[in-house]
Amino acid sequence: MKPQKVPTFEDVSAALEQLSGTAIQTPLLESAALNARVGERVLIKPENLQRMGAFKFRGAYNAVSRLSRDDWPGGVTACSSGNHAGGMAEAARLCEMPATIVMPEDAPEIKLSKTRAAGAQVVTYNRHKEDRDKIAADISSELGACFISPYDHPDIIAGQGTSGLELMRQAEAQGLRPDCLLAPCGGGGLIAGLALAAKHLHPEIEVYAVEPQGFDDHVRSLASGNRERNERLSGSICDALLAPMPGALTFQINSTLLSGALSVSDEEVRDAVRFAFKELKLVLEPGGAAALAALLSGRVSTEDRVIAVVLSGGNVDSDQFAGILAAA
Repeated sequence: MKPQKVPTFEDVSAALEQLSGTAIQTPLLESAALNARVGERVLIKPENLQRMGAFKFRGAYNAVSRLSRDDWPGGVTACSSGNHAGGMAEAARLCEMPATIVMPEDAPEIKLSKTRAAGAQVVTYNRHKEDRDKIAADISSELGACFISPYDHPDIIAGQGTSGLELMRQAEAQGLRPDCLLAPCGGGGLIAGLALAAKHLHPEIEVYAVEPQGFDDHVRSLASGNRERNERLSGSICDALLAPMPGALTFQINSTLLSGALSVSDEEVRDAVRFAFKELKLVLEPGGAAALAALLSGRVSTEDRVIAVVLSGGNVDSDQFAGILAAA
């Protein structure tokens, strides 16, 4: 397979132009309650307010909108536990291309239904018994469709990085420069894009990936210098962050630019979801709250620093969300 081009800051800037007028420029928020809890200023980038309820629309649209329908008569295919699926489905709808998405049968119903509602055909699989990549490859070959990885694709990474470029510019407009940036991490596409943007504009900024405990492949990979695989494919409340291992392309970026990776427990994530609802008035899915969980649980030093946190998604089933709130 031909090596993929490693995206650069210039690609992130081009992606922001590509997304202009289509993606939502999400706000940069502050909360007196969160600042008081942490003891310093925290800047919140709520990507749960993005189209389709997650940052994934950014990368999906940046990738799909650059394709030629003549080259790919079967449209696009993808594998996803949910948010990339929804982003791809919506991007394909806007670009008037068909989309076929391979999703685990135990994906949250809200993610399955939103993907179908955007017009995509959903093919489900058993994540413990079936190989989603083979299923997607077979479909792509049969249909003449372009497969777009949820994270290991230069246009996906560049598109996700636009949230970081927005964040840094919004902070600068307030006379602020974040010292530390936290974001949830699955395959590494979001954190790679964020790092490309943030480190270019502020080389001293620390950028940390946040993963669920038991699925801390980036923690282990950054320590070893090699891409480490998770032993399990499921078992965390953070369904959006259960990639089997770091992407090959994303790890080239993250192994160089990240200051480290952190892990949080499911209970810490539940606490963050409750805090976001009560104090920030935001609905987050568990995976989308992982970085907030790391901040609230003291995983990073905050003294005399401005901390930026990306809330990556809000697609949570109502029953699960109600159960998390009730458990308080």
